[in-house]
Amino acid sequence: MSKLQQAKFLVTVNHIADLPADPLPEVAFAGRSNAGKSTAINVLCSQKRLAFASKTPGRTQHINFFSLAEKEEHIANLVDLPGYGFAQVNRKTQSHWDKLLSTYLQERVQLKGMILIVDARRGLTDLDRNMLNWFCPSGKPVHILVTKCDKLNQSEKALALKSVQSELSVLEKSHSNFGSLTAQLFSSTKRIGLEQADVLLCVWLNLSTIKVSQ
Repeated sequence: MSKLQQAKFLVTVNHIADLPADPLPEVAFAGRSNAGKSTAINVLCSQKRLAFASKTPGRTQHINFFSLAEKEEHIANLVDLPGYGFAQVNRKTQSHWDKLLSTYLQERVQLKGMILIVDARRGLTDLDRNMLNWFCPSGKPVHILVTKCDKLNQSEKALALKSVQSELSVLEKSHSNFGSLTAQLFSSTKRIGLEQADVLLCVWLNLSTIKVSQ
């Protein structure tokens, strides 16, 4: 059993002042709306409704924290960031989101890394690249889950992963201050890449791991 399976909803945050003050390590999940972020969180945590997968892309507008515990002691957090790319909001609301996210991503000491969700059929989009350029100067690692890979055949899977990895390699070489940039294939439906992602998250959060069956 993975420690991630003990995740529980902790708090929803819409203002910097409301971010949890505890020093516990965190990993944030980010991604374009409809890329499968909420579903990936739910599958990794073996829960159906932990992260809210809205039928309306971009509807989730706050930062959601999920606590991880060991022997009932709160030891780490998973963080679900608002999906980007679809939400139609006014300029004032957009400015608020930008300030909240930029402050969290660039200044949050507890944040140990980011999981970026990318649809295998689309590859990295301009919005994903913006997110990388926004976060990577922090020097913290990014791991990309190339999701929905079950919708591709074997050669298409290999090409999708290679395309993402090649672009990440260029970014790493161009920016010496960036943290590590890695990627893997992932499918919530077929549970592809589940164990690999689980192990990485547990390492980032300094959790002991137990093999996840696939």
